Order: sequence, then C-alpha cells, then structure tokens
Amino acid sequence: MQIGVPAETAPGEKRVATVPAVVEKLVKLGFSVAVQSGAGDAANFPDDAYRAAGAQIVPDAAALWSGSDIVFKVRPPTVEEVGLLREGGMLVGFVWPAQNPELMQQLAARRATVLAIDALPRQLSRAQKMDALTSMAGISGYRAVIEAANAFGRFFNGQVTAAGKVPPAKVFIAGAGVAGLAAIGTAANLGAIVRANDTRAEVADQVKSLGGEFVKVDYEEEGSGGGGYAKVMSEGFQQAQRAMYAQQAREADIIITTALIPGKPAPKLITADMVQTMQPGSVIVDMAAEQGGNCELTVPGEAVVRHGVTIVGYTDLASRLAKQSSTLYSTNLQRLAEELCKAKDGVAVVNMDDEAIRGLTVIKDGAVTWPAPPPKAPAVAPQKPAAAMPPAPKGHGPGEPMSAQSLAITFGVGALLFLLVGLYAPASFLAHFTVFVLACFVGYMVIWNVTPSLHTPLMSVTNAISSIIAIGALVQVAPPVGGAGASRPAQLILGLAVFGLALTAVNMFGGFAVTRRMLAMFRK
Repeated sequence: MQIGVPAETAPGEKRVATVPAVVEKLVKLGFSVAVQSGAGDAANFPDDAYRAAGAQIVPDAAALWSGSDIVFKVRPPTVEEVGLLREGGMLVGFVWPAQNPELMQQLAARRATVLAIDALPRQLSRAQKMDALTSMAGISGYRAVIEAANAFGRFFNGQVTAAGKVPPAKVFIAGAGVAGLAAIGTAANLGAIVRANDTRAEVADQVKSLGGEFVKVDYEEEGSGGGGYAKVMSEGFQQAQRAMYAQQAREADIIITTALIPGKPAPKLITADMVQTMQPGSVIVDMAAEQGGNCELTVPGEAVVRHGVTIVGYTDLASRLAKQSSTLYSTNLQRLAEELCKAKDGVAVVNMDDEAIRGLTVIKDGAVTWPAPPPKAPAVAPQKPAAAMPPAPKGHGPGEPMSAQSLAITFGVGALLFLLVGLYAPASFLAHFTVFVLACFVGYMVIWNVTPSLHTPLMSVTNAISSIIAIGALVQVAPPVGGAGASRPAQLILGLAVFGLALTAVNMFGGFAVTRRMLAMFRK
C-alpha cells in the first residue's frame, strides 16, 4: 500500500505529517511513500531529503491523493481535499469529529476509513506512543513561554547589576495539563517565579516538581475528567476560582491560560476587568484561542494590546516550531502504522477488536463509528480474605508503644546479660565484644540513622554494615594501647581484619561512584 503525504493547505500551517527519518521506517514496514513536492519546505525538510530516505516526490496534490491508499495529514482536510481522496481510501490525521460533523458526512460519502488521531483513548497505557495530542501540547506549552518572553519587556530571571536590581518575572499558568506543565518547566528554567492552578488536585505535586507553586482555590471540589481533561465545575467553585484569578492578575506579570474541556467552548477565566487590573506591559498568552479563548479580550490568531496588556491569541503555536513538531507527530503516526501493519507486509489492517485502534477509528468503510465505546475497565482479581490476626497482648497492640512495665523488664534482662558477660566471660572475649558493640553503635549513628536522601535504602544499609566492619577492623589492626608489653592480635585475626578493610573500601568507594553517576544524570 502507498502512504501519501500532501502539503498542508491551512493558512500558516508549516508542519508536515512525515519526516525523512520516519519515511525510512515506513519503507521497512513494507509501505511505499509518496510526498508532495514542497510539503516539507516550511519545516526545513527539502525534497532531496525525502528522496534519499526512499520516498517518491509527486508534483501536485491531485496525483498524490488519487494515487495513495493511505493519506497522512496534520490538519483536517478541506472540502476540495475530500473530493481528491480515493474512493474507499484511508485518512489518518487530526479530524475533530465532534466539531466537524459536516466533514464526517463528506468523508463517509467517499466510503473512506478515517483514523482521527485526536480521538485516541489516551487513558490506555499502550496508546501513549501514538498520542499526538500530548506531543503537540508539550510543544505548544514551550512555545507559549517563548512568545510571552518575546512580548514581555523585561528579563524572566532576577539579576543584580551595577545599574540596579532586576526582580524576576511573575508567571501565572491557568491549567496544569500537558501544555501547562511544559510551560511551567520552561518558565521556571528561565528563572521566573511560577505559580499555577488546576481543578485537578493530583497535579499539585507535578507543579511543585517542576519548580512551580500550586495555587489552590478556596473551595473543595474534585475536577478530574476523562482522558486527561478537566470537567465542568460547579458555580460555587467557579466563583471562588474567579476571585483567585482576579488576585493573580493583579500580581502576575505574565498569564498563560491552557484550560479546555472536550466538546465545549473554552471557559472564560480572565475577564476584561481582570485585564484592566494588570500592570501595563504585562502579557497574556491564550493557548485556548482556537476554541474561543480563556480571556474575554482574546482575538484568535492575533496579538493585540488592550489596556496596556499584550494578549497573544496565536492558534499555531506548535506550527511555530515546525521541525520539532513535525518530527514528533510523524513518530506518533509511525507507531500507529506499526500497529496497523504488524505483519510488516505493507498492508494496513484496522482491527476493531483492538481498543486503541477502535477508539481512533471514527469512520470504517463509509460507516460512522464515532463515538467509540469507552475502554473496558481492567479486570480486578478477587482478593483473598485476610487471615484473622491473633489477639494482641493487653496494652501492646500493633503500632502501640511498649508499656512501662514491659520496657523495664526488657532493659532489666539486657542489663543482667551484660553483667553476666562482664563477670564470667574471658578477658579476650570481652575486648572483642566491646569492639563489636561500639562498632554497631557508631555505624548506626553515622550511617544508618541518616535519612537516605541521595541513596537508595539498600545502599544506606550496606554502607552502615561497611562502616561497622571498617571500625572493628581498624581497632584490630591498630597497635594495642597498653605499650610494648601488650599482646598483639593473632596473625589470623590480623589477616581477616586487613581483608575486611579491603572489601569494605571497595564497597564504599563503589557506592560513592554509583551515587556520583546517578547525580550526574540530573545535571544539565
């Protein structure tokens, strides 16, 4: 089967559905690949690069569409492009079936099979490799910060110079999904003070891990929705949220909004009154501009200035990093092609029993199959009844401290044992026993009792044991304190002590080397 890659016709769209590196992998799957001449020019992928990768260059769109069994696209096709699609052909790309019912009917009339990459059931772990929404959202979040920095008239990071002190920029990000988290990480890396909010409480730790501060709405309500999106919140929550946004608007230099709800217009989070309270020169980047915008004053596709605040409403943020976004998107489609062609014979098979493929398929041979049924919940294995716990002694149940009487008895028995050892054990045994006890105590206090912040618990325990061995061995190797007449340890004990020191040194130095390599992985 032939995969066709046409040039995108949407205004300002620079992405291409397949890059030369992915063409080579598609050819290995048995497909032939045809690319429209100039399709990758805007993303810096010339025709010669496609030819070198094994693709055929087709001069015009009509020949490409009519000669391809499968068409890879980025944007939804236009009416003219639907007319060029081969009868019974396959289309793969962004379709947005909920927002484009007329397009769905036109594609169904062509008896096409349509795989909408935006309809992928993202909650399936095996579908993540095909998740183009996540890939594009991450790029858009990064680019939103770059656009904000371009429109902002100051540094992001704080500086102290001979000319004076420059405070860091304050960035507030509304929505901590994939795009929001990418924006948080980028802004924090540039040195800004980053705050973020989301209706889903579980993302608070993710915000903090990226260097941001999570701003909580003073209202208890969970906002997790399906497929990684948020749900519509109650009126009480929305009032509390608006009050929080109004406060952040007065304090922030830059606001980046990312809030979207599937199948609904973007919620209005930043009102015109909030914009008026912002300092002149501030910036708002509305990433939801294509769905109407989260700011009341957003103009989709443009950057406008209102009340001294620059409001960026670009709808092509991912396309502004065309080479990177094309590479990631084409990799997502390559992973999809691998699922469709598991036999590697160049024939794509749409398996409707596969939950991931079923979710993607919105039209099958002219029949509209969207929306797909929700993925089946994984079967939960029946749990065995817990064994009955034996009744605990009175006053000493599980998790309870020992009673004063039990503690006194335990210490009394221990003291008696130590007294018997001191009175009746040989002097040589007593000396070695004293060294052992001291080594255990020192090893515990020095290593074992320290919280393993940079070590794994296993490394902490082995280092503790190594320190005990090292202290005991050093005492045995060292000359006696009693002067020249004191007896030296036996040659066997001396040899064992030296051997123990050597092994301990190898273990401890190896632990430090492993720790250093682990820390190096987190350095830039």
